[in-house]
Amino acid sequence: MRVLGFDTSAAHCAAALLSGDEIVVSRIETMAKGQAERLMPLLEELLAEAGLGWADLDAIGVGTGPGNFTGTRIAVAAARGLALGLGLQAEGIGAVEAYAQGRAVTVCLPAPRGAVHVGWGDAVVTLSEHEAPPPHWPADLTGPAAEALAARLGRPHRPTPDLAEGIARIAAARAAPGRPRPAPIYLRPADAAPASDPPPRLI
Repeated sequence: MRVLGFDTSAAHCAAALLSGDEIVVSRIETMAKGQAERLMPLLEELLAEAGLGWADLDAIGVGTGPGNFTGTRIAVAAARGLALGLGLQAEGIGAVEAYAQGRAVTVCLPAPRGAVHVGWGDAVVTLSEHEAPPPHWPADLTGPAAEALAARLGRPHRPTPDLAEGIARIAAARAAPGRPRPAPIYLRPADAAPASDPPPRLI
């Protein structure tokens, strides 16, 4: 099975191409903005590097967060569009599952204002700079925010695996007809609120 996995839920564009059990090509580009413009060219570059085209894919995997609101929506919308246009299954994979990759670890993700999102299994909580994960969660930490939290808590941390690779591998194992479409994982409401003024009346 050939699966293209990608993620833009943080300050990056990340993608990996899986063929069978092998990651053929993987790339991550750090960027604070511009993911919407960069994502599709990046995916096409990975396919070209592997000597493949869109028609050679069997499924798509996409990161669904939690993370940046706009970034998460960019990747999910792209995955849905590609799945519809190519007639493929698109599988949404949360960042906690993708970073854990089946290990008994607590996944640590950056959050706004110095906080950290930590997750284990299906649960995700947000910690302030003085809080610790629930005591019954695994002591070993992983993820992009793990090193700083491990140092503060005096806990061990594991190497952080490739996010896009995890997405591609999990999608390859899970993708099947009839599965739900990818949907973003949001931990808090959007900052933007609907306008309070009533819309203009048409006469």
